[in-house]
Amino acid sequence: MKKFVPLILIFLSLSFYAKNKKKVIKNIGVFTGKIIDSKSKKTLPYVNIVCKDESNAIFSGGITDAQGNFLIEQLPLKTIFIEIQFIGYKTIKRTIELSENQPKIDISIIHLEEESNTLDEVIVLSETSTIVQKIDRKVIHVGKDLASAGTNSLQLLENIPSVQVDFSAGTINLRGNNNVRVLIDGKPSNLSPSKLLKQIPAASIKSVELITNPSAKQNPEGMCGIINFILKKNTTIGFNGSINIGVEHSINTRPTASLDLNYRKGKVNVYANYSFDIGKFETFSFFDRSDKDLTQDINYLDNSTSNYIKAGVDFYINKKNTVSFYTSQNIADTDFSVDTEVIENNNQIFNSTNFAQFDINEQAYNIDYKLDLDDKGQNIEFEINYTKTTSPENDFIKETVNPSSKIYNYTNTITNNSDTFLANLDYTKPISGGKLELGLEARIQNTFNNIITDQEVEIVGSLTSTTRGNSTFNYDRKIYSGYVNYSKKFKKLAFQGGLRLEHFIVDGLFSNTAQATIEPYNDAFLTLYPSAYFTYYVSDKNEFQVGYSRRVDRPGVTQVSTIQEWTSPLTTSVGNSTLQPQFTNSFEINYTRNIKKGYLSFGTFYRSTKDKIGRIVNTDLTNENRQILSYANYENADSYGFEFSSSFKPTSWWSFRPSTNLYIQDSQGLINNKHESIKNTLFSARVSNNFKATKKLSFQLSSVYRGKSEGVQFKTKPYCVINAAAQLSVLKGNGAISLRGTDIFDGYKLDFSATNPFTQTGEFTLEYSSVYLGFSYNFGGGKNRARNRKHRENNETQGSGGVL
Repeated sequence: MKKFVPLILIFLSLSFYAKNKKKVIKNIGVFTGKIIDSKSKKTLPYVNIVCKDESNAIFSGGITDAQGNFLIEQLPLKTIFIEIQFIGYKTIKRTIELSENQPKIDISIIHLEEESNTLDEVIVLSETSTIVQKIDRKVIHVGKDLASAGTNSLQLLENIPSVQVDFSAGTINLRGNNNVRVLIDGKPSNLSPSKLLKQIPAASIKSVELITNPSAKQNPEGMCGIINFILKKNTTIGFNGSINIGVEHSINTRPTASLDLNYRKGKVNVYANYSFDIGKFETFSFFDRSDKDLTQDINYLDNSTSNYIKAGVDFYINKKNTVSFYTSQNIADTDFSVDTEVIENNNQIFNSTNFAQFDINEQAYNIDYKLDLDDKGQNIEFEINYTKTTSPENDFIKETVNPSSKIYNYTNTITNNSDTFLANLDYTKPISGGKLELGLEARIQNTFNNIITDQEVEIVGSLTSTTRGNSTFNYDRKIYSGYVNYSKKFKKLAFQGGLRLEHFIVDGLFSNTAQATIEPYNDAFLTLYPSAYFTYYVSDKNEFQVGYSRRVDRPGVTQVSTIQEWTSPLTTSVGNSTLQPQFTNSFEINYTRNIKKGYLSFGTFYRSTKDKIGRIVNTDLTNENRQILSYANYENADSYGFEFSSSFKPTSWWSFRPSTNLYIQDSQGLINNKHESIKNTLFSARVSNNFKATKKLSFQLSSVYRGKSEGVQFKTKPYCVINAAAQLSVLKGNGAISLRGTDIFDGYKLDFSATNPFTQTGEFTLEYSSVYLGFSYNFGGGKNRARNRKHRENNETQGSGGVL
């Protein structure tokens, strides 16, 4: 946890600094000293020193350098109350008296003692992830939690409050809704969130940000907010790194490995992350239609190899100029097969085998330049990000139809290409005791999809071939935006407000050579997105937060593309080119209380959505057993919910963290031209217990419960998952051996039922239960020197926090 602190402390020290214009006494006082660890006697860099007046208001401060020394100048000649704060250590309070006779005080050496309870509203427990509440987000610093060992980033989300993962559908829900925007280091990807996160190991994640009401500074896309993953990048002087290897076994065996390296010397910092994953995953499902005595069995096999690389360099030209560059390369090869059998009245009427081979190659390049105009926090930052994704796919589908014994062979040649250009210009200036932020942004995305389908039909030895179609969809969108944001903290009240203006332009063109069809798709909007946040600090242990933002969900490529996609032998999906964006007004209230051995957090939210995008389900007119899925805009929809999370450490060897969520939302859809509306209530709960058996051996027992859910088409039954893990520290604390059992009682099954448009029941069984054995090792060392570079998605005022 300590190595993540420097950037936060630098920001805090800058925000605390303010000139006191009312004082007539010259500010010529000086306070200096050195801070070391009381046990190891090592110097502590980046410790925060806060100067307060008689009213407990902060008026100045500073931080220690790499050698633990600090120097605070231009102090008033009067009584000053000093607080020395560092996460993981006890706060020290001192009083100094500066006068004309003694304008300088050298306090010599100060010893800080480690603490495992609360500090500066942040509770830190060894080996445990922590959560920090900021004015517009929650930041979860990923610790050595045993349930996270060896998992990928998608599985990591199962341990995050307010987040649910549907592994059968590959969707991520934040506060009960899957309209969430997923970022990596503040940057979007052209890949789907589930595909991307499966390729990034949890060991490479530094922190996860839950931004349920993003400020005007951020992109307003995503009804329920943003999940931002921050990857590890060390700033320790010298060469250091970590390695993680492991193997997971279920029906299939899957090895994983990752490597993080960093080298810093002088004005240059070089870093690299690499992860490798090989794995087979199987899914079994069935659908049973009692009205037709028809059963559909589907078996899926996903066999993939993935490589994820990120490498970068920071150039610290001087105190005012910093240039950074990084590239990430995401390469994956996947073989995917689906075997389907349809039985009616105990006779097989349909059998198909679908084999697909597709590659993913995503390349991202980023360059950033920052100019510090002064030492008070005024700066300009310019950033360019370019992402190119190619995902070619070849499908072979063999369908056998009985009793005619017809055999249909389909070959699909699919091209998926996407290019995204992103440029940001940001200006920050402390003003009137607060902070003013101004910025411009341009986002340009070009997408090209092409599907060529060839068909062979064989009837009792007779073979005919034809090209069914050559469908192409070009989709280009441009978004130009500007924002203004202002934040200020008074004695007990913090405020942040902003306004964002966006001009959205989209041009699409669908064509089909076989049908001689050309369909244009064009739209344009000019929209304002306001945001506002208030935090009231009742005391140093209690705070209330109120937040508001306006959000938008623009139709995605697959939602507007009229290229038909084969989902299963009885289901076809197609987009709707007339879809309009849905707009959401989002409100939330949160309360956080730090207690002696933990923390409590309560939250409630309300969202009102206009022109909500929902599903259309119709029976295929050419085959009454088939259904066609599409999308449409509906009337306004409301959703609201309640959240509770906490953490307690009753003893030195046991800590636990429970959380519960209750969401109520409107679901709407059109089933065979009949409007359906459902008020869905979704309850979920999770609890994690950590046990410290010895100094080196730890255990964890956790469980996740998700209640029943009801949509316009399906009802799902509840399920419960129980996980267990153990971790042994080895090699003088630099290494760790982890053993984890996921879903040890095989509780993760998705049972569902439906009445529209057919009466049916079914079940999805995933290869979820598994055993994992892993080893991690940290090597190298040195003193931390944090880079004072603003992170676009992580630069707001820190509030309270606690153990996750």
